[in-house]
Amino acid sequence: MKLQLALDLVKIPEAIKLVREVEEFIDIVEIGTPVVINEGLRAVKEMKDAFPNLTILADLKIMDAGAYEVMKASEAGADIVTVLGVTDDSTIKGAVEEAKKHGSKILVDMINVKDLAQRAQEVDALGVDYICVHTGYDLQAAGESPFEQLRTIKQVVKNAKTAVAGGIKLATLPEVVESQPDLVIVGGGITGQDDKKAVAYQMQKLVKQGLVNQG
Repeated sequence: MKLQLALDLVKIPEAIKLVREVEEFIDIVEIGTPVVINEGLRAVKEMKDAFPNLTILADLKIMDAGAYEVMKASEAGADIVTVLGVTDDSTIKGAVEEAKKHGSKILVDMINVKDLAQRAQEVDALGVDYICVHTGYDLQAAGESPFEQLRTIKQVVKNAKTAVAGGIKLATLPEVVESQPDLVIVGGGITGQDDKKAVAYQMQKLVKQGLVNQG
């Protein structure tokens, strides 16, 4: 089980400073969609240059031109690139094929997928690396959480690893760990805290404990 830090509302220097604070406790740094919109793929490159030993995820939420966008993100240094589960199979296939050429991986974000179990099975058969349940900001505000969705995909996904994102905090992390995802994605649960290092340490401890229990 790995811990991913999602960076959404930061500029590159601020992002690098933040990661430096918690780098020993995280496995993956996510350059969030808002950062890519504000800073471009330069953010991915600069983060990879600053932390060559960390895995960098580019949250492009690809909906079309899968191969081209994965190529560009991979060239910038992304180890993992996100594609939306609601897109066509051909876009996902193109992304998977391109990722293989670069040695990068594909995470499919299931945000707003209506029939989660069926689509997770379909996506799993396309050779993606991760399938992620994701409760977006707007639904979090309405009180929704991704835990039930995680249980749903865990039952049907056979090949890909599973990931979970959406408002996860230290208080809710034990419930997430219990569901045994391969990847736990945390944003404001770390970045919005006063003592980011202490919270990241506690989260890593819970994630590693979950790994022991899984074994």
